[in-house]
Amino acid sequence: MASIQLSGLISGLDWETFVDDMLQLQRVPITNLQTKQTENTSKISALNTLNSYLANLRTATKSLQGDGVFNARTVTSSNTAWTASATAGTATGTCTFNVTSLATASKLTGAARISNGLASSAEDARNLTLATLPTTTAVTAGTLTINGVKVTLAVTDTLGDVFDKIATATNNAVTAAYDPATDGITLTSTDGTTPIVLGAANDTSNFLTVAKLHAPPTGDATSISSSASLGRTVTTTALANAGLSTPITAVTEGDGTGSFTLNGVQIDYNANTDSLTTLIKRINASGAGVTATYDSTNDSVVLTNNSTGSLGITLANDTGGLLTSLGLTPGAGAATKLGDNAVFTLNGGPAITSTSNTLTAADHGITGLTLNLAATGSGTLTIGADTETMRSAIDTFVSAYNAMQSYIDTITATNVSGTTVTSSTLSKNREVQNWATQLRSTVFASINGLDDTVSRITDLGLDFKGTSSQLNITDSAKLDAALRNNPDGVAAFFSTGSTGFAARLDTLLNNYIGATGTGGQIKDQTNALAKANTKIDDQIAALEKRIEAQRVRMEATFIAMESSISKYNQMQTLLENALGTNKDDKK
Repeated sequence: MASIQLSGLISGLDWETFVDDMLQLQRVPITNLQTKQTENTSKISALNTLNSYLANLRTATKSLQGDGVFNARTVTSSNTAWTASATAGTATGTCTFNVTSLATASKLTGAARISNGLASSAEDARNLTLATLPTTTAVTAGTLTINGVKVTLAVTDTLGDVFDKIATATNNAVTAAYDPATDGITLTSTDGTTPIVLGAANDTSNFLTVAKLHAPPTGDATSISSSASLGRTVTTTALANAGLSTPITAVTEGDGTGSFTLNGVQIDYNANTDSLTTLIKRINASGAGVTATYDSTNDSVVLTNNSTGSLGITLANDTGGLLTSLGLTPGAGAATKLGDNAVFTLNGGPAITSTSNTLTAADHGITGLTLNLAATGSGTLTIGADTETMRSAIDTFVSAYNAMQSYIDTITATNVSGTTVTSSTLSKNREVQNWATQLRSTVFASINGLDDTVSRITDLGLDFKGTSSQLNITDSAKLDAALRNNPDGVAAFFSTGSTGFAARLDTLLNNYIGATGTGGQIKDQTNALAKANTKIDDQIAALEKRIEAQRVRMEATFIAMESSISKYNQMQTLLENALGTNKDDKK
């Protein structure tokens, strides 16, 4: 039977094309439904885009109500060393400060030379190599010059080797020696009269600098000594082995552990494992409010309050003797200098003190004003309305409003050219067209109960362009003057309770897009269109099913016809054969 299913194979009739043509006519309703569905989808897209424009407008509208917009403040200072700021609502005007003292931080400076220096004896010092000298800066190899003679050094040389090389190079005219009492090196002219000449521009070793050996400007010195102690505490090894001149009792009499309190905060340590660097980091990370540093020049530990003012630094409860070893106790030579307070007058009034160089209302009494001092002196602060912030908020609103209205104009337009009428996506949507009208009316309306100078948008130099829905700043000078001279009136116009400009617009926008921007009348419309499309899907599916059933019936009918014709032809052939007749016999 497969052969007779070919369209018209037996009958010669192309019935399959006939079936397609007949069914295509029945697909016209489906095409119409699909066109309607496409239109609905375009409307949904246009409404969703409009939702975005309206949401942007609401954001811009709410900014007009925001705290810190129309009561924002700027502060200028006649003293360029000061910076100042003012929060929203700070009283406008001028005020004069005269600062006679800046606040400084209290500092506890530990005793100098807390280490053993380079060595405890001159002989031990001679055995130290340049590479292992416990100095602030490492000695480099190269040449140095004394009395015009070059001396070549290697980092493997001992200090004794250096002293001997100096003597040899100068024919013993200059000798060098280390004094453990001063932790310094002294160069001496042996005849007591010939001045020592140090260094040359082409020296390549920094030994003289590291040894702090400097000739006086007069150039007549017959003896030159290190200007400061040379040795330093080793900050990266355990405190027990850091070379401290005073032994740590926690080590000599215990297991190395101990603690002390700094401003009431307990600091624990283990001198056998903690280095000075580790201890300093621990102090700085604690809540003691102090910054600890190591002064390598003076070989001392310094504690500085993080806050300025005459606030004390209290060290106590040293259970392991570390504070003494670090020179941080009065008995060891530590000295505390209390910080100064800032002292100033306001508008020629009495002197006022502050522990901080950042003056706030708690200091000067002007709510919202902050003044940061960096130098003494006098200056006038001018607090005014921040017109740039205000203008920016208004400009943003105008842009958002015009963009929204332009989009509504585009999607609701109907264009006529001769006899041709072209409709936009939502040209028949009267509801959307009404929104544009409602928004324009609300923007243009006056606000009752306000200062007569600012009760409608035109009082701020804003107006619509002709009969269009586009809002323009028609008088920029008028707007700037209102913002500068009457910021409170402008703020009242835009943000007064539920009756202000922004509140009225927000009420309308809530109707259109809902409180969260995903509801309101737009959502109702898109939901209805989506529901209509779903219904169309069902209608199309039903029509497709009916058409397919019709195809099956029609094809079955034509196939049966082909089969009948085939059987008829076969029967005719059999009869002709049985009767012995053919075309030739008939001739």
